[in-house]
Amino acid sequence: MTPKQKREAAMLKQQNIVNAAKAEGNRALTAEEQAEFNRCQLEIEQADAEMKAEERELIGRSGETTPTQVVNPQFNSSQMAEQTTPVPAEEQRNAAEEERNRATEIIALCRDFDVDPAEYIQNGSSLDQVRSTILADMRQTGTPVRVQVTRDEADTFKQRTTDALMLRAGMSVEHPVDGANQLRSMSLRDIGIECLSREGYDTMSLLRMQPDEMYVELCRQSYNPSAVFPAILDNTIRKSIVELYNSVPTTFEAITTKGTLKDFKQTADYEYVIGGVGDFLMVPENGEIKPDKPKTELLPQRKLDTYGKQFSMTRQAFINDDIGFLTKVPGLYASAAKKTINKQVYSVLFQNPKIFDGLAFFCDKHKNIMKKGSKPSQASIQAMITKMGKQTDHFGEAIYIAPHTIAVPVGYEFDLSVIFHSAQVVGSNNNDFNPLHNRPMKTVQDPVLNTLAGDGVCPWFMFGSGAAGIQVDYLNGQETPTIRRMEVPGTLGFVWDIYLDWGIAVRDFRSIAMNPGVQIPSEEE
Repeated sequence: MTPKQKREAAMLKQQNIVNAAKAEGNRALTAEEQAEFNRCQLEIEQADAEMKAEERELIGRSGETTPTQVVNPQFNSSQMAEQTTPVPAEEQRNAAEEERNRATEIIALCRDFDVDPAEYIQNGSSLDQVRSTILADMRQTGTPVRVQVTRDEADTFKQRTTDALMLRAGMSVEHPVDGANQLRSMSLRDIGIECLSREGYDTMSLLRMQPDEMYVELCRQSYNPSAVFPAILDNTIRKSIVELYNSVPTTFEAITTKGTLKDFKQTADYEYVIGGVGDFLMVPENGEIKPDKPKTELLPQRKLDTYGKQFSMTRQAFINDDIGFLTKVPGLYASAAKKTINKQVYSVLFQNPKIFDGLAFFCDKHKNIMKKGSKPSQASIQAMITKMGKQTDHFGEAIYIAPHTIAVPVGYEFDLSVIFHSAQVVGSNNNDFNPLHNRPMKTVQDPVLNTLAGDGVCPWFMFGSGAAGIQVDYLNGQETPTIRRMEVPGTLGFVWDIYLDWGIAVRDFRSIAMNPGVQIPSEEE
């Protein structure tokens, strides 16, 4: 096959790739198609180089020039002179480059308007002529110009590759970007080659690179804010963090409220006094309405703190094509953040610290602790419900606490299931009706309480609505960890900070009651 035939065959392959994408709704090229398109372009350039080499060889044989075509002996001398007019090699190279640019621009234009570019490329039409022809056809047929805002191809590639890595790691992706499944088999090195080729690197040189060399080259991209490969890593880590963070089976959400703060300053919780303003006073005829002001002493305080870790992608992970650092490792840190919040909430309950009024969270003055510890039973649960119902506000006025959740250590869940779902009192010989039967009370059990108690006595708790209780605040409502890629001098590789801002505050003591509990029997008992 001659260089010219190779060139034409490669251009035909490129055209077929574009036509296939156009036939499927004018979609973007997949990574495989783009790679094949690039390989065809290399073949075209190689064929051009071979044609130029042949031109130079002919020039060397003839002195300074090469004839443009063989002279027909039937032509007269003037025709022969015209046909043998030499064309400089530099002009031929420029003409070939212009032809390639023309074909590329026409293909892009025709693809936007769902038009076959083959005829225009073959008949030598200029870009302006093609544009004019398309517009004339639209005027004639009355077809409106389709104004379509499409996502940049680089962004599409980033999202497609991110979804492919998530799928490869076995993680769920609700709506994968078109073409993501086709990229699942790509290694990190393959993705790096594709990314660097999009940055202008020579593809053949990239293919010859060793994995270690590729890793070093990609690390340099970390300093470029527009680089594709680091952005793909960031996107994949963010998605995996959200999925794994949300899947952690913590229970603090069921026994706390959620809030937001805009900064890290300590903030007085003025909502604590809402509702605590005493009775309305009767105003006699022509009487004066007396001024009133809520008591604001000893207000609860809310404050945020930052918690975080740092992790990196090692050379070994890249060379071994281990994508765990993109999914599992960041997910472990995200899970640790959520478990830390869960542990801190239960630690506040278990350790019973002093709160904003200088008293222990659970104490007789707060009327929220049972005098004698016991395991959950019908009698102990009813006693706690009654105690919470007698709570009063700052002025001694009745408030309305509606118990809704019981939090217990692991070991009591089955007992509670029997208590709340038995129509008769458990152990009664008279078939007495169970007043707790089907009561709307949620049960959560958390092993953190078992861990905190060890072999000692383990308390359990009842929560109700009507007062604030314990609140977990987040900075500007950001509940999932944030990552930030760092450029650390002297560190070989990609490094990320993962952090989350939260604070835990006791806002009120009246919606939570404690039973000091007893020692939990071991499994052998």
